[in-house]
Amino acid sequence: MSTELPRTVLERLRSVDWYGDRDLADSHSRSRALLMREYLRRAALWAQAYGAREEWPFFDVTEFVDPAFRLDPEVESELEDYLAHNVGTPSTARTCRGAVRWAALRAWSKAALPELPDPYEPLLLMYGRGGGYSIEEFIDLYGVMIPYGNFESNLNAEPFPTPAPSTLDALDAGAAGRIMYYAKVGEGYPRSSPRGILRRRLVGREAETHDEAFTRSLRWEPTEYLRLYELGHNDVDHVRISEREAAAFIESTVKRLSGS
Repeated sequence: MSTELPRTVLERLRSVDWYGDRDLADSHSRSRALLMREYLRRAALWAQAYGAREEWPFFDVTEFVDPAFRLDPEVESELEDYLAHNVGTPSTARTCRGAVRWAALRAWSKAALPELPDPYEPLLLMYGRGGGYSIEEFIDLYGVMIPYGNFESNLNAEPFPTPAPSTLDALDAGAAGRIMYYAKVGEGYPRSSPRGILRRRLVGREAETHDEAFTRSLRWEPTEYLRLYELGHNDVDHVRISEREAAAFIESTVKRLSGS
């Protein structure tokens, strides 16, 4: 019985600085919030599929997929020792345990699984970008707090396919203030495949405006597009889009221009 997959996940957990680097968590607050929201959505899908609604959102999916499943004793011992000495909140420890057990289930079990996205990958990415979380009235990501929402709203939320680190980094880069995203559209350039995207950041109490475009240099650079459009000097149209749509554009652009 191979233990490669669960050990790979355990090593990812061991690389996390759980509570030490708040600056890292703060600098990745936007991507961490998106990844947590995507976890909440995926957890709702799995909870619905296996009658675990009451356990949502932070639960061990494997307990419901295959209640008789047992982790390799040696891996389990290493995991529990690591969690006991490094992961302070019970909820976070539960999801870490769930992620390792899920990897083992996929590697060892012959149980038929529904065609649903990996429940724990968004959390594993989020942990690597600034540590864990704590839960009270809101979910505290140590840089931003987000609401739980309810089960139905998460179940029906817009998907956020697990992106590459370069996409997450681009979303976080210089992302101070309240941000709105826009896509340049027109004939041959629908919302799903626009000419390009922009963001407007409103910073501080005075809502100082910063307009930036995601360029072929694969970074955000200042642009006058929105100001010129507002003045009637630009006939290229645009529509407001979600952060998830912006991420999809960034991902496809990076792949196209870098050849990756």
